[in-house]
Amino acid sequence: MQFFLRGAALAAGILVAAGSVAVAQDQNPAEIARFYAGMPVPEDSAVGKFTKDPAWKNYSKAFDQSWERIDAKQLTKVRAWTAANVKGAKDTLYYFFGGPDFLYANLFYPNAKTYIQVGLEPVGPIPTVDARTVHFLPAVRAALEHSLNLSFFITQDMNSRLRGQTVKGALPLLYVYLARAGAEIKDVSLFQLDPEGKEHEEKDFKGRRLASGVKIVFTKDGSERTLYYFSTDLSNGGVAASGLLKWAEKFGQGNALFKSASYLPHGGQFSTVRDFVLKHADVIVQDDTGVPIRYFKEDEWALSPFGVYIGPIPIFGMGPESAAVKLWHQKNKPPKLDFGIGYRNRIVDSNLLFATRKEKKN
Repeated sequence: MQFFLRGAALAAGILVAAGSVAVAQDQNPAEIARFYAGMPVPEDSAVGKFTKDPAWKNYSKAFDQSWERIDAKQLTKVRAWTAANVKGAKDTLYYFFGGPDFLYANLFYPNAKTYIQVGLEPVGPIPTVDARTVHFLPAVRAALEHSLNLSFFITQDMNSRLRGQTVKGALPLLYVYLARAGAEIKDVSLFQLDPEGKEHEEKDFKGRRLASGVKIVFTKDGSERTLYYFSTDLSNGGVAASGLLKWAEKFGQGNALFKSASYLPHGGQFSTVRDFVLKHADVIVQDDTGVPIRYFKEDEWALSPFGVYIGPIPIFGMGPESAAVKLWHQKNKPPKLDFGIGYRNRIVDSNLLFATRKEKKN
C-alpha cells in the first residue's frame, strides 16, 4: 500500500545535529546496517562492541530464524520467478509508490544499478548506534512485519511506527533490507530537490522541502550501485511542484515496479507519474494496482499476465477493470504463481503482469 507520512527528528539511538547527521566518525554505515539487521559485525569495531549485549544476541537469533522461514516460503520463489521471466531489464528502476520497499525492488530487479524509490514515509536522520539502540531494534523489526509477511506496508501502521519515539523515518528499514540483500553501504547523504529538480545538501537548503531525498551508495555482487529514496507527494500537483520528475528524467529509459500502490495509477490525480512511467520504462513488473491494462497500447507493449485476476479488494470500492479481465481470461490461461503478492497475497488469487516495450519497426 502507498503510505503518506511526513517528519524526521531525534530518536534515541539515532542522532541528529543542525539538520545534518552527528554520526560517530568511527562508525561504518555497512556495519550499522548489519547491526540493525541482526547480522554479525566485527566485535572489535566501533559498532561490533554493541553486539555483545545479550538483547542484541536474542534479537539477532530471532531475526535470523524468521528471515529463514520467509526466505524459504516466499523470497526464494520470487527470485526464481524473476530469473525465469524478467528479461531485458535496464540499469535504472523507477519504483514510485514503493516507499522503503527495497526488499522487492531487489527481488524483481536484482541487477539494477540505480534504484529510485518514492513514498511519503519520511526519510529520517541517518542511523547511528549507541548503547541504547539495541532496545529499539524490536520496533524496527515490527515496522517491517507486514512487509515481510504480507509483501506490503500498511498505511496506518507505518504512520504510527515511523512517527514514534523509537523509529524515525525510512532509513532504518532500508538499512535492514540492504544488509539482508548482501549489500555493503559505502556512503549515505541527505539532500533536497528544488522545483527545477536540482539537488541541494540538506544542511544548506533554505526553500520549501517538497522532495526530501537520501542517496545511498553501496556495493553488491561486486558492483557499485545507488539507491535513492524520496519522501514526496506523487499527485499531479505534488510532482509539478517538487521537481522530482525533472530530476528523474536524466536517468532515461529504465524499468518500473508497482506493487500495492493503492490503485493510485488508476486515477486522474496521479496521471503525470503514470505517463512518466509509460514513457520512461521499457520493462514493467506490477500487480493490478499499477498502470491499468487499457493504457498499454497494443502496438507498443507485449503483456504477459501471471496468476489470477479478480479485481481490487473491497476496501477500494472499485470493480474489476474490463481490459484486465479480458487479458487474464484469454484462451490460454496465464501461468500460475507459486507465491502470494500484493493485497490479494494468497497464492490462489495473486497476480503479476510483466510488460515489455516492443521494438519499433522501421
